[in-house]
Amino acid sequence: MRLLYIGAQFTLVGSVSDDHRNWLMKEYHAGDIRNFAIVGHASSGKTMLSEAMLACAGVINRMGSIAAGTTVSDYHDSEKNRQISVSASLMHLEWLGKKFNLLDCPGYADFISEGLGALRVGDFALIVVNATHGVGVGTDAVWKYATQYGIPKMIVVNGLDKEEADFDNELVELRAHFGERVFPLAMPVNPGPGFNQLLDVIRSEVITYAGDRSGKFTEAPATGDWAQRVTQAHERLIEYIAESDDTLMEKWMEKGTLTEEELRAGLHAAIQKQAFVPVFCTSAEHNIGVARLMDFIAKYGSSPVDRQKVSALNGEGREVEVSLTDTDPVCYVFKTMSEAQFGELSFFRLYSGQIKFGSELYNTDRRSTEKIGQIYLLNGKTRETVPVLNAGDIGAVVKLKDTHTGNTLCSAKKPVALPKVEYPRPNIHAALKSTGKGEEDKIASGLAALHHEDPTFLHHVDSELHQTVLSAQGELHLEVIADRLRRRYNVHVELAEPRVRYRETIKARGESKYRHKKQTGGAGQFAEVWMRIEPKPRDTGVEFTNSLVGQNVDRVFVPSVEKGVMRACEEGILAGYRVVDVKIDFYDGKMHPVDSKDIAFQTAGYYAFKEAFAAARPCMLEPIHSVEIRIPEDCMGKVMGDLSSRRGKIQGMDVDGSFQVIKAHVPAKELYRYSSTLRSLTGGRGVHTEDFSHYEEMPRDAEQKLIEESKKLRQQQQAE
Repeated sequence: MRLLYIGAQFTLVGSVSDDHRNWLMKEYHAGDIRNFAIVGHASSGKTMLSEAMLACAGVINRMGSIAAGTTVSDYHDSEKNRQISVSASLMHLEWLGKKFNLLDCPGYADFISEGLGALRVGDFALIVVNATHGVGVGTDAVWKYATQYGIPKMIVVNGLDKEEADFDNELVELRAHFGERVFPLAMPVNPGPGFNQLLDVIRSEVITYAGDRSGKFTEAPATGDWAQRVTQAHERLIEYIAESDDTLMEKWMEKGTLTEEELRAGLHAAIQKQAFVPVFCTSAEHNIGVARLMDFIAKYGSSPVDRQKVSALNGEGREVEVSLTDTDPVCYVFKTMSEAQFGELSFFRLYSGQIKFGSELYNTDRRSTEKIGQIYLLNGKTRETVPVLNAGDIGAVVKLKDTHTGNTLCSAKKPVALPKVEYPRPNIHAALKSTGKGEEDKIASGLAALHHEDPTFLHHVDSELHQTVLSAQGELHLEVIADRLRRRYNVHVELAEPRVRYRETIKARGESKYRHKKQTGGAGQFAEVWMRIEPKPRDTGVEFTNSLVGQNVDRVFVPSVEKGVMRACEEGILAGYRVVDVKIDFYDGKMHPVDSKDIAFQTAGYYAFKEAFAAARPCMLEPIHSVEIRIPEDCMGKVMGDLSSRRGKIQGMDVDGSFQVIKAHVPAKELYRYSSTLRSLTGGRGVHTEDFSHYEEMPRDAEQKLIEESKKLRQQQQAE
């Protein structure tokens, strides 16, 4: 007995002769492949939609559930524990003779890199919208990214079995966000609990689904009001299709309609041009509406043939085109993932040529050669080996020695580099605190490996604050990174609040005359430094000058005084933070012909500056961040009140569709874990970005509190 690959499953077949020991595989060519990303706002039902598709195609015998942690897509520990998608999962199936490569993507903005990689290699975006929650911030985001990548969009309104489901209101909201050309190809007949019937606009039929989650259905002609509604919808659909093609437009103008054959022939092109955006209706949890959605994707969905050519840069940096029909292989690695069982797994899309086991490809980014080992098709954690993949297909390989997310692999004879995904900058930070001894090297190598997997996560050692700082897309993102670090590399780390880069400065002039005298029996030390300081404009730094006259101090000691002053500025005077925006003038002093030396004037300069600083009305500055917050209108009061409690100053407000955009200045100290608070205040619908803006003088009570805390910390460190 042996395994025969049929469609998306392995099936036991009888014994074969010695001439046929290689695995037999059904090869798919570009026109028969449907690559698409299932994207949308968090909790819209993307994972269950992919689960229902697998069940319809017979890849799985029974649908799993998110609560039980038994779905094909969400198989990582972090996903099962949190009951949300954290990583994009690649799955495949066969439907109506077409191969579907579907990528189920996380909805949380924290894991946007996963969705961006999937949209980069997809031929269309299947955008899932929750029928009760409506369009979310994440919906707008994935729509924007799909538009940037130039791929068509289809919308699925999911969860129509829920009590509050209102399809008509949802359609109004979708059109308000994405334009009047959002058009339903299916409508729910009986939304709410017990939902099991859909009106199929193209076929003018009412589809009734079985209640056993099998996805099976029966069809009947639309009658009564539904027949009237479908007739009106048909007329509008014909107009959209005619507008997308000059020949069809002529026929429509002549006859006032299109035949069924002409309508179906024009559907695919109309979607490519986004003459209209099709909307489908489902209850993924009960597998209702999913089979008909899959029928449409197989018949009219985008294939790699619709994007025959993609731009790339050749070895000389000139723009060239990579064509689907080229014989030289070119593939883009859109995701890497490390797993204990398999090692590093690289997900790729093949844009031209063919890739086989044993192929040697050139990594144009790393300038190294990679030998391709086993090629896999994936269904979540299930791996199926295949001997070859053709242009347009998606697969994965393991144990590439030096290939990371965003790299291009191609023929060494014709090196090209495909455009990389541009990821958003991280906007939330945490300090990584090690609670184990001697784990520094393991932590450093672990962080480097995790960054190669996920480019939206950054890390650096802050020499000023003496902390390893992680930067990510959200708090959940930070927690997942810390979990992976602990689990994979067996290190003991915790996330802590990062220290803030406060600054110290002055508000008035100050003077000092400091004498340093040290006698130890042999050669002594002597230096006297007279110094004036005054404030400088904000963000102009520290300026050291001298206005010495006469011979009281040899000019050779000027650099020594400057060294002492700069050391004091680095260490800080009030609370241990850098001094900024001060002008220092070393105008006079005294020296000794024998005991004056470099170290003596460094010390005198150091303490002279401290004394002058204390006399110049010193104060603390805190970093202020520019914050932009996008929220639904009904959350305005709660969010504004919270901003006020964080000493936020509103800079402006704007409207973007049904969302309100608040721009504010908020102290950096008040923004730690703000994304979690915002998510709580808005039911997960609010997002924010933050960037450093400027430094501002701290309120007196906050300043005193900071100085006291710094004193206590220094005393503890000295005691240790």
